[in-house]
Amino acid sequence: MRGKKYILFDNDGVLVETEAWYFRANVEILNTMGITLEETRYREIMINGQSAFLLAEEAGYDTETVEAARSRRNDLYQHYLQTEEIAIPGVHEVLGALKERYRMGIVTSARREDFELIHTGRGIADAMEFVLCSGEYARAKPHPDPYLKGLELLGGTKHEAVVVEDSQRGLRSAVSAGIECVIVDNAFTAQHDFSAATHRIGTIEALLGLLD
Repeated sequence: MRGKKYILFDNDGVLVETEAWYFRANVEILNTMGITLEETRYREIMINGQSAFLLAEEAGYDTETVEAARSRRNDLYQHYLQTEEIAIPGVHEVLGALKERYRMGIVTSARREDFELIHTGRGIADAMEFVLCSGEYARAKPHPDPYLKGLELLGGTKHEAVVVEDSQRGLRSAVSAGIECVIVDNAFTAQHDFSAATHRIGTIEALLGLLD
């Protein structure tokens, strides 16, 4: 991938292994409401940029009850972020090598408070010029807005940039923005459709060889 100057990273599933814990938090809270969240339905919901609490709305729960349940989900997810292992091997080494040659930023659908909790003391964000979180762009992934905003902050052109993602939702966002996208394999998103990706790699370490 010659001629690249800018790298825009997704966060969850690319830089930290958090997606399974977010899914688990959704499953557990919805279960208290008598709702079973299957992974197949969850995958479909997330690809379209929707919330798992769509199921609670479909079940007839009122807005106040749904929001209270969503708040409990957020609390449980934060508990997992603080108590479970979420590091991905090789991330620090790869970012350390890349920051010498590329300008980089993180573009995530995570809430700012969750992102800060994940990354406090982790050092990953130190290699980045900026972080864009949920609510800090007009429309969320799979719309192009998050990555277009990231590109704007870097001041580069689409052809000079590459996006690193692990989900179909993120891939759709990058493709809609007109930016080449590299997919890093992740067990949690293995069934997604990545046919529009420019490249697929098994681990983040493979990014170094791909960008040479």
